[in-house]
Amino acid sequence: MFGTVALLVLEAWAACAVLQAALWAIAQRTKNAGIVDVGWAQSFTVIVLLFGLQSKVPRESWLPLAALVIAWSTRLTCYLISRGAATGKEEGRYVDLRRRWALRASRRFFVFFQAQAALSALLSIAFVIPFVTNPEGGAVLRALGFSIAAIGVVGETLADAQLAAWKQDLANRGKVCDRGLWSWSRHPNYFFEWCVWIGFAVYCLAFGAWGLLGLLGQGIIIASIFGVTGIPPTENQAIRSKGDAYREYQKRVSRFIPMPPKSRGHEA
Repeated sequence: MFGTVALLVLEAWAACAVLQAALWAIAQRTKNAGIVDVGWAQSFTVIVLLFGLQSKVPRESWLPLAALVIAWSTRLTCYLISRGAATGKEEGRYVDLRRRWALRASRRFFVFFQAQAALSALLSIAFVIPFVTNPEGGAVLRALGFSIAAIGVVGETLADAQLAAWKQDLANRGKVCDRGLWSWSRHPNYFFEWCVWIGFAVYCLAFGAWGLLGLLGQGIIIASIFGVTGIPPTENQAIRSKGDAYREYQKRVSRFIPMPPKSRGHEA
């Protein structure tokens, strides 16, 4: 089992490395490194197709999970493209990296793109088990995992749509979005992203002890959300751009888990 899993993950790494190398070449011409995010999102579709084509276990073991991964991956890819990650103006964080790296930017961005490929391969461990072994019963766990991940995909889609609609209204320029899901959580997109990976993990628990590998994905995602690229830099940027309006929003609205907001003026 270990050898099979390791080989598939290595193949996933190779496929993602090729994809990100191609996108890096495009970024060299467009000067928009944001395309790396598009590649990261789409890499998971590539990975499950690779796993599925080689799987020797019955399709009913892995097909529901594969469909969820592809739905999540495709939705995120389309969302990033619609925001201009591939063709629009380069996002501020990448502009800053390009400035700080200066003459070494080309080489360092290549390493950065390849790091994203490695991360995709590492995260694939979270859903590889259903492709290599039959479930040990666990129909309830598979159904529950599928449902949690599906709710996550729907929740992310709704949160992104609500934020996009808010931003399209010029009257909201400079204000904090506190409508819909954004009135219950300051980061509903991150919360539902975590739900997606929780769903993958629960699904994999139906496959015995090896299914515990499914916990790896949600662990990495939640660590990233709270400690690396998620909530801290997002909130710091929001405070810089919106100041006291965002600080007041922080007092009223849950940081992560959606829950009813406090009344205005309530001190945290």
